[in-house]
Amino acid sequence: MRIIKKLDIFILKSYLQLFAGTFFICLFIFMMQFMWRYVDELIGKGLSTEVLMKFFYYSGLTLVPTSLPLAVLLASLITFGNLGERFELLSMKAAGIPLVRILQPIFLFVLLVCAGSFYFQNNIGPEATKQLATLIWSMKQKSPELEIPEGIFYNSIPGYNLFVEHKDKETGMLYGVMIYSTTDGYEDAQIVLADSARLQSTEDKMHLMLTLYNGERFRNMDNQGGTNIMRASVPYMRESFVSEVDVIPFDGNFNLMDANLFAGNAQTKDLAEVYRGIDSLSHLTDSMGHAICQNSLETVLKRDLPVDTKNYSKVVAKAMEAAPFDSTYLNMTEEEQSASWRTALQRVSTAQAEYDFRAIITADPNLQLRKHYMEANKKFTMSLACLLFFFIGAPLGAIIRKGGLGIPVVISVIIFIFYYIINVGSEKMAKTGQWNILCGMWTSTAILLPIGLFLINRANKDSVVFNIEGYRKFFMKLLGLRSTRKLNRKEVIIHDPEYKRILQDMAALSQDCQNYMEKARLYLMPNYWKLFFRYEEDTTVIDINHRLESLIEELHNSRDNVILARINEYPIMVSDAHTRPFRNPRWNMFTGIFLPLGVFFFFRIWRYRLRLWKDLQDIRKLNEQISERITKQQYE
Repeated sequence: MRIIKKLDIFILKSYLQLFAGTFFICLFIFMMQFMWRYVDELIGKGLSTEVLMKFFYYSGLTLVPTSLPLAVLLASLITFGNLGERFELLSMKAAGIPLVRILQPIFLFVLLVCAGSFYFQNNIGPEATKQLATLIWSMKQKSPELEIPEGIFYNSIPGYNLFVEHKDKETGMLYGVMIYSTTDGYEDAQIVLADSARLQSTEDKMHLMLTLYNGERFRNMDNQGGTNIMRASVPYMRESFVSEVDVIPFDGNFNLMDANLFAGNAQTKDLAEVYRGIDSLSHLTDSMGHAICQNSLETVLKRDLPVDTKNYSKVVAKAMEAAPFDSTYLNMTEEEQSASWRTALQRVSTAQAEYDFRAIITADPNLQLRKHYMEANKKFTMSLACLLFFFIGAPLGAIIRKGGLGIPVVISVIIFIFYYIINVGSEKMAKTGQWNILCGMWTSTAILLPIGLFLINRANKDSVVFNIEGYRKFFMKLLGLRSTRKLNRKEVIIHDPEYKRILQDMAALSQDCQNYMEKARLYLMPNYWKLFFRYEEDTTVIDINHRLESLIEELHNSRDNVILARINEYPIMVSDAHTRPFRNPRWNMFTGIFLPLGVFFFFRIWRYRLRLWKDLQDIRKLNEQISERITKQQYE
């Protein structure tokens, strides 16, 4: 017996082709978004092709775990949407194959994707994150490529502001040069004016050679500080030159930092290293907590007390028993009491300041500890996200039955944004310590898992949960709205209407409508007791509705366009809408007892009675118009 059926191969082949394409599309989109964040570090730095290729390579590796869930979701939606749109999924179900069996080959493949995602995050991702962080930090530290603009001050050279009126791009000469040198501070700035200049970099790219021609240099002769009044009388030096060369320190090389500087970050560690980091940070925070508690007890209570790690309140209680507050305070004079209060306030202020200082000290270790816990959980949640998105995408595609890149892409983006908002928000709450780590990291999983199981159940039962027409009818019924008749002229008519009998039936129907309106007096308020507790079926309205539909069905065989237009104006009557809120008597009784809800349905049914009153008037009016038309047609 073959383990892998031809059907499994067909489904896997359809899925794998789409998965490969959607994965690279998602990875490309995330890389463009990631690159836009660091566009300032990439543009204008004169980075080599090798450095840029490393940046794209490592950024692509770090974004693989994020791209996999979206690729699984999009590929699942498109695959099963295509199968449903081409009726292949329907053929499989007609052959007796349940949806769960159809999903089985892709489910096994997605399990392999989850395992691969976890391996990638645990082994390849940390090293890629470390190298990428090193590369980004090195790019930030690199000096910008020298590209002197015209007409504005250029300040990318440390300690210099350079203004150029005109630049010759062929020779590299600068004309109309003005330089503000602030290497000795802003108060002792040097000003240089030159007719022309040339700016070149040394071979080792560690210095800049600025050659100035035909200019003047202005600088203060006294470099000492002082007030503005004193410096107004300080003489300055004016120096004229024909040619002068300034050597400016400027490192234009790309220096790659040591990657071990980022080895302590949680994102650059595998799972074993993360747990080792958690043990070290937990020991550090526990030691700091014990030390702070011991110091606080000694400072506030002025006693050398041992720290009881199980119950600190017992330690404080023993200290208070040794020095009863009430008896000691009452035996003091007023001056001693005032002095005691001042001393207590001073100690409280000192303790509060110390607590704030200790909080600053312990904030960073606690933050690093939370980051390590988050990273340990994230390796599992990001892997399981692939499986969750498969549980959502596959049944959703089977229900919607729309393939291609239209509706599936829109739905995928909406679902992923929903997941992203929940995931980022809960992670932020866990990072700041407002939520528990497990709660913050697993919230998105806990929300998406029931949704996926619900969709699989609905798709397996061929539910119309996404049938727009069903929702439209539900809301129209909820709001008391009705659809209109749309009866078109028949192309083939076998039997013509019996107009003589129809005239008699319409006259009788109009008379019955008139009699019912006079008897029921629908414009009056209904009886609350009968409405909710003593239901009586309105057989007269049911009979009128049945006779009306029979007349409309027979008149639909007419060849007269006027009659066809009139029968489309007949209202679609609801025979029991004006008699009770629900079909279940217990629900009616509960609604009547619960007065706020009962009042709402009371006025709602009164509205239906008024609508029925108007419907009966419209029926009489249309009967009269159609009767006149039939009579005129027979006369002609």
